[in-house]
Amino acid sequence: MTNNNTIIILGGARDFHAIDSYRAVRKLCPERTVIFVTDLFGGEGYPNLAKADDNIKTLLVIDDFLCSKFSIIGNYWRNIIKVLVTPIQVIKLRHIIKVSKCSIVHAHPMYYMFLCWLARVPFVGTPQGDEMFFRPKRSRLYKYIASKVLRAAKAVVIDSYQMKDAVKKISGVDAFVIQNGVNVDEITSNYSLSIKRVKITSIRGMEDLYRINDIVLARNNLAPELKLTFIYPFYDSEYLPKCRNLLMPQDDDLGRLNKDDMYKLFYESVLIISIPRSDSSPRSVYEAIFSGCCVAVTPNPWIDLLPACMRERIYIVDLENESWLIEAYKYAEVVTKKIFVPSEEALNLFDENRSLLKVVEQFY
Repeated sequence: MTNNNTIIILGGARDFHAIDSYRAVRKLCPERTVIFVTDLFGGEGYPNLAKADDNIKTLLVIDDFLCSKFSIIGNYWRNIIKVLVTPIQVIKLRHIIKVSKCSIVHAHPMYYMFLCWLARVPFVGTPQGDEMFFRPKRSRLYKYIASKVLRAAKAVVIDSYQMKDAVKKISGVDAFVIQNGVNVDEITSNYSLSIKRVKITSIRGMEDLYRINDIVLARNNLAPELKLTFIYPFYDSEYLPKCRNLLMPQDDDLGRLNKDDMYKLFYESVLIISIPRSDSSPRSVYEAIFSGCCVAVTPNPWIDLLPACMRERIYIVDLENESWLIEAYKYAEVVTKKIFVPSEEALNLFDENRSLLKVVEQFY
């Protein structure tokens, strides 16, 4: 751990992972100055997660240059803007670090690691799953730059052994595996068996990767009487209307919820559905489990590493089986009758405070 008193978290202020990490570190290190540095507060329909009491310093803020809604075209446009303003961001980042006298930065995801690399400042990096699994396969240039950035990091911290293998393959770097933590105290504060669980809820992004249309079609084909609820932190403006056209009148399309409302919905849900084409270590799934839900998922390596108390709340589906949704629902009705009591192993792995304390002790 560095002796410097200042910690900088570098990321987007619309990124739940980055903001939650910042607030948890600030709570864990009350004697130190913790600064959140960002270039993004909202844009593309995302909410600004910053609060008045956050200690935030800004690079060139690019919100006003972005599209009004998230879309594939908007995603490309955002990347173009970020590339164009990179020289300005590097200069601003170096200035902030010099003034704050911070000796190391925790940057996530990859773009912010890239800025640290260009600025030649020491950093700990946390890339996201698609940045290691998909983008290096699509672009040789991206893979080359990613390998340089990963090797430049003082440490790379990721959330699964699947990610560790991907980082190793790209760069030869041995990343540190520390699970995505959840705010256990906040999640469980209002959790009770007295709340009636009746809802079937989809929680992932409204885009093709998360196969939302498969969920709707599974219901429409065999159980049209079932009601589905949809929340999503982001959406593809082309994919969303296609899914909405398949919905039944009884369905709820709630869009993005704040944390409190999301946890309330979890307490009312008997089954949560998360069936993306690929996944690394899904934090929202862990939040649902700690809320007492059962979660229907497709096979993924992260499932095998779950403690028994959490694994019991997982129902692995085979999408080739037409009745997968009905079978998952029946299993969920049984398992959710018992209150979820996390084991010590589960808390050591998934309690946000314990997870981030490991990062702080090793790298800050």
